Amino acid sequence: MPENAETPTQGVAAVDRALSILSAFEENPEPLTLAALSKKTGLYKSTLLRLIASLQAYGYITRNPDGRYFLGPTLLRLGAAYQRASSLHDRVMPVLRELVAQGTESPSFHVRHDAKQRLCLFRLDSHHSTLDAVSAGMLLPLDRGAAGKVILAFSGQQGKEFDRIRERFIAVSYGERDPHCAGLACPVFGADGNLIGALSVSGPRERFDDKNVARMAELVMEAAVRLTRDFGGQPQAMLKAREILRGSFDSPKRKRAS
Repeated sequence: MPENAETPTQGVAAVDRALSILSAFEENPEPLTLAALSKKTGLYKSTLLRLIASLQAYGYITRNPDGRYFLGPTLLRLGAAYQRASSLHDRVMPVLRELVAQGTESPSFHVRHDAKQRLCLFRLDSHHSTLDAVSAGMLLPLDRGAAGKVILAFSGQQGKEFDRIRERFIAVSYGERDPHCAGLACPVFGADGNLIGALSVSGPRERFDDKNVARMAELVMEAAVRLTRDFGGQPQAMLKAREILRGSFDSPKRKRAS
């Protein structure tokens, strides 16, 4: 098997290969065997062992007693450092805490990761029971769930569904990722008018009735408008859409919105 390590960059081959090992864990919540890592990265086991030894020395990879490998504590520390340094953290987290205090379902903030996935950057649990297994750092599909649909809509995705989201500045989803969960999301924009991410709330589907959807939509839209202003964006179109849409949100019994 050739040593390809996915798509090589114009940088250092050894670094590319080491990073491909770390990337192999993105969609795997469980530790991986050496054979599984070899299959995922396209690297020979002998090469893997040499690279893993260096990654282990710096805490990027750990080896379990059963011989399987998993991500090490250094990555957690780097993630925490990234969040502390990120202006997103300082601006988004107070908004999430306020939504929880207002009694919404669990709020989160998502950004585009690649052509098919979104990254949940921040997430807080609501004061209610939660069913959706979403946490900060998770990669989720773009084509399922309200937050993903918002990101697609304001990234130029074509279609009637996305036209409607662009018109309303909101998406509501029922059971798209999990049949028992629902979600609601609004876009957040920056100074250049481009999308920064999607502000979302999600929770048990039975709590997304007409009354709660209308109430949470108002709160999430207000929060998204505030964040857009904080990032230097112009929320006038969002404010206009909010006035038009008050009291007009669909329930899952009548229509499955995005």
